[in-house]
Amino acid sequence: MDPRLRVLLEGISFGEAPRWRDGWLYLSDMHADRVVRVSPSGELDIVAEFEGPVSGLGWLPDGRLLVVSMIDRRVLRQEADGRIVLHADIADIATGPANDMVVAADGTAYVGNFGFELFPVMGTPRTAVIARVTPDGGVAIAAEEFWFPNGMVITPDEKTLIVAESGAKLLTATDIADDGSLVNRRLWGSMAEDQLPDGICLDVEGAIWIASPPSREVVRMTQGGSVIDRMSTGQEAIACMLGGEDGRTLFIMTAEGRDPQWCRQNKTARILATTVDVPGAGRP
Repeated sequence: MDPRLRVLLEGISFGEAPRWRDGWLYLSDMHADRVVRVSPSGELDIVAEFEGPVSGLGWLPDGRLLVVSMIDRRVLRQEADGRIVLHADIADIATGPANDMVVAADGTAYVGNFGFELFPVMGTPRTAVIARVTPDGGVAIAAEEFWFPNGMVITPDEKTLIVAESGAKLLTATDIADDGSLVNRRLWGSMAEDQLPDGICLDVEGAIWIASPPSREVVRMTQGGSVIDRMSTGQEAIACMLGGEDGRTLFIMTAEGRDPQWCRQNKTARILATTVDVPGAGRP
């Protein structure tokens, strides 16, 4: 593991979708079927528990939490009193388990899916759509034909969405049209053969930190594909997020395995942290 990294927390099943909000790092402990938050000193607090695995996280403008429920392909909402209710059902357009999500400033959520089944038996790979969910729960296709759309970021001007296509080993940029659809698709950057982009986060210089599970590292990439920093994570790097009081703490979710049952039984996943020079920007 890179000496710049420290272990903030260990003993979770599988950390995904880290988000910094109000002094806490929120994340989905995917294979423990829960959303948790972690303090800067490593204390864990359970936010909500669910009946199946959860992934992408975000918030509506009024502060209500949105959570992607993977297997039933729904977006759930936590009300102010803690109740969990249905926000949107994307099962009619998601051809695989729902996955990561980014929520724009106006509350529009963009939700990816695998495109095919992955566990317990891998189905035939095929492309997937990104769903657009309006703040009132309306569902439409924002864009089509992405190879395993995974981590997503929205630039600070709310005009560009960048998605990690794990199945194609690249990052793709799109413009966000006035109606919320994703248009003008173009290559943002490509990964090396031994890498694969999973969770991502954006910084104020326009570079993106990318978690790469197979190469067990995070890399900082500029538009066009130049890698300007990298850190070995020991375990597989699943997702990353810039946060902390000044936005310069890089939090990294890592895991030793990906099989859901194995992760539930072994709980070897970690949260790593380090301080970087350039703070985070945009969403999430």
